Amino acid sequence: MQPEIEKPMIIGLIESGDKDLLEEKLESWLPQELADLCNDLSVQDQAFVFSVIDREQAYQTFEELEFSIQVDLLNELRYRQVQLILNDMSPDNRTAFLEQLDTDYLNKLLKLLTQKERRVALSLLGYPEDSIGRLMTPDYVAVNQEWTVKQIIDFIRSHGENSETLDVIYIVDEKGYLVDDIRIGDVLLSEDHIPVKEILDGKYVSLLVTDDEEVAIKVFGKSNRVALPVTNAGGLLLGIVTVDDILQLAKEENTEDIQKIGAVEALDEPYMDVSLTQMLRKRAPWLIILFIGEMFTASAMSFFENEIDKAVVLALFIPLIVSSGGNSGSQASTLIIRALALGEITILDWWRIIRREIVTGLYLGLILGFIGFSRVTTWHFFTDIYGPHWLLIALTIGFSVFGVVLWGTIMGSMMPLFLKRLGLDPATSSAPFIATMVDVTGLVIYFTFASAILKGTLL
Repeated sequence: MQPEIEKPMIIGLIESGDKDLLEEKLESWLPQELADLCNDLSVQDQAFVFSVIDREQAYQTFEELEFSIQVDLLNELRYRQVQLILNDMSPDNRTAFLEQLDTDYLNKLLKLLTQKERRVALSLLGYPEDSIGRLMTPDYVAVNQEWTVKQIIDFIRSHGENSETLDVIYIVDEKGYLVDDIRIGDVLLSEDHIPVKEILDGKYVSLLVTDDEEVAIKVFGKSNRVALPVTNAGGLLLGIVTVDDILQLAKEENTEDIQKIGAVEALDEPYMDVSLTQMLRKRAPWLIILFIGEMFTASAMSFFENEIDKAVVLALFIPLIVSSGGNSGSQASTLIIRALALGEITILDWWRIIRREIVTGLYLGLILGFIGFSRVTTWHFFTDIYGPHWLLIALTIGFSVFGVVLWGTIMGSMMPLFLKRLGLDPATSSAPFIATMVDVTGLVIYFTFASAILKGTLL
C-alpha cells in the first residue's frame, strides 16, 4: 500500500496507541514519508511515532522535518532518544539545525553529544555564517597517493560505512593535502597492483572552507559532481560538500530572492509557520518605504498642477504612462537579478549591459509609443474627447511612453548592478521598488514632453 493511502489507518493506530502494529506498518516507510506524516500530527503524536520507529529511521526522519517542528519534537522526546538522534545526524545537517538555536539551548544540546561529535559540531559552527565550512561534512574517504588499487578497496570496505558518499574517493599526500579525486568506478576497473597515482589526471575542483554558499551553488552547477572537496587556503582537505545539500541550499536561496523581488523581507520559516507579528515585521517596512516613495509621485503631480488644470485630458493618461515605465523597469531588473544569480554576468559587464538595454529600450519604447499614439488617433475618429489638438496630444503620449519605457529599462537594468557594487543584495531592487522610482521620474518625463509639444495650444 502507498503511504498516502495508509495514512488514515496509521493515524488511527496512533490514536489507539497500538505500538506493535504501528511499528510493523511503519517499518518500510522512507524518512521523507515519515516526515510528511509527522507534519499532520500533534507534537505528542510525533513523539509516539518516534518511539516506535528504529534508530536509523528516527534520525533520518528528524533531518527531513522543518526547524520549528524539530525544536518542538526534541522538547517532547525522551532524553536518551534526543541524545541518539543528535549523535546520529550527519554533521552538515546537524550544523544547519544547531546554528538556528539560541545560545542557551545550543549549549544544552551540545552537552548531549559524544566528545568526538561535539568536537566536530564546534569545529563546523566555528566557521563564518553562510560559509562552506558550515555546510561541509567530515565524513568522506581519503586515501594516500602511494597506495595501490587493492589497498584502496580494502580501506573502503573497512572504513567506508560512515562516509557521506562513496562515489568519489579523495587522494591526499602524507600530510593530508588534497592531490586529486577519483571516481569509484575508475578504481574498481583498474588492476589491483596499480598505484593510484598512475590513474590520476589532476583535474579536480575544490572549494575553500571560507567560500560563500552561493559560490558552492555556482561551482556545482558547472562541475557536474555529486560531491566536492573542501580545503583551507593551503590545500589541506577538511571535508566535502554533497549535491543534496547544495540542492536544498539552492532552493532556499531561490525562495529568498523571489520573496525579495516581491518586496518582502525573506521569511525564515515556511509561510504557514510564520506568526502574524513576524509577517507584519517582514512586510510592513518595505510597504512603508514604497508608500513614502509614492508620496513623491503625488508631489510631482502637484508640481504640474497648473498644466493639469489647463489640460485635464492629460490626467487621463497618467496611469498609462507610469505603468509603462514601471513594467519595463521591472522586466529589466528581474532579468538582470537572475543573470547575476546564475553567474551569467558580473558588475564588470555593466557597459555591455547598458548598451544592450538602451537598444532594447529604444525598440520597446517605439513599439509602445506607437500603440499609444495610435490609440489617441483612432479614438479621434469616433469621439471628440481630445478636441482640435488631438494630434498634438497623440504625439505627447507617443513620445512620453517612448521616453518613460527607455528610462525604465535603463533604471531596471542598472539598479541591481549598483546595489551589487555596494555589497548589497541585488534582489532588493525589487519590481515594486523599481516601479515606484520610475513612477516619479515618469511623471516628470510626461509633463516635460507635454509642456514642449502643447505649449501655445492647450498649455
